[in-house]
Amino acid sequence: MIERFLHRLLFASRWLLLPFYLGLVIALALLAFKFVQKLIALFPDFIALDLESTIVVSLKLVDIALTGNLLLMVILAGYENFISRIETDTKEERPAWMGKVDFADLKMKLITSIVAISAIQLLEAFMHIEDTNKVDVAWLVGIHLTFVLSGLLLAVQDRIGGGKH
Repeated sequence: MIERFLHRLLFASRWLLLPFYLGLVIALALLAFKFVQKLIALFPDFIALDLESTIVVSLKLVDIALTGNLLLMVILAGYENFISRIETDTKEERPAWMGKVDFADLKMKLITSIVAISAIQLLEAFMHIEDTNKVDVAWLVGIHLTFVLSGLLLAVQDRIGGGKH
């Protein structure tokens, strides 16, 4: 009887993760607000922007969108993997990847998104290389390479461990 109680208690403890996922939903809403704010701020000056500045601003929007995608993926996959299955009204509402992303998949998607976001930050620094401190660029390159190396090592680890990546 004590063992059954402990099992139920341990299993129910998964709901303690709910505030984390709700916090991430709030972070996603705040990120969406920042995206719209940046987009609105772009309109008055858009005609006057040169191509390089337009690319940089577009990359910043892509950066925010990638971060939003990453948050949503962590929210949905994490909730489904660790708390409870999400039921939707129709199959068409449910993204194809939902229910198929396990912890290893989520880990690889996470590091891939981080590498992409880091690459955008690095490209932005390269677009303004004449105005950017060379030490800062070196740090950005080093951090980016660290993310890439981490991703490669995680992929190799999954491959060795029998994963499908």
